[in-house]
Amino acid sequence: MNKLASIISCLVIFLLMSPQSYAADLEGLVSSLKDGGYVIVFRHGATDDSQKDIYPFKFDDMTAQRQLSEKGRDMARKLGAALKKLGVPIGEVYTSRLNRAVETGKLLAGKDVLPVDELTDSGAGSSSAMANPDGKNAKAGRAVRDLVNALPKAGLNNLAVTHKTNVADAFGKEFADIREGEALVYKTSASGPAVLIARVQASEWIALAGS
Repeated sequence: MNKLASIISCLVIFLLMSPQSYAADLEGLVSSLKDGGYVIVFRHGATDDSQKDIYPFKFDDMTAQRQLSEKGRDMARKLGAALKKLGVPIGEVYTSRLNRAVETGKLLAGKDVLPVDELTDSGAGSSSAMANPDGKNAKAGRAVRDLVNALPKAGLNNLAVTHKTNVADAFGKEFADIREGEALVYKTSASGPAVLIARVQASEWIALAGS
């Protein structure tokens, strides 16, 4: 019985300490990001579900696309301000060609972005694909990985803003639960593929910048 009590006590201590430990890990990550050499893959911000995409996509027609909600814009602004306050140097900003990703990228980086086909919704705007991305589009996945594996300019980090379907295609179905505004942080290397370092929620960057 005493052994069981000891195990429970240790578990409680671990659970109480884990948020602080994670915060320290995120601080360490931000410190590394200041030296550049990373690619941060974001899912676009929160959207207005009452709007629907029209396929084939009409990139210049805002009425034919699901747009960021005010909540999504506010989060992207706060996230961009947090990255700036934390001193994360940003190089190229690649986005999907759909406006919700373009707008997210601009609000994150505070500058113009580069919309590319590789990051454009591989689910073709389908609500069923968005709800249950299967990660089976190998061609789309390779295109995203090639972009993530590309080395940023010295001292900078590249951003890529895309969709849930593309993330699942590139990195596996286990990432199909990526939330709006969530980031996957990859360390690039001249000797091999980029390596996943962390998954970070938008609220975590913002909280760290405010601490």
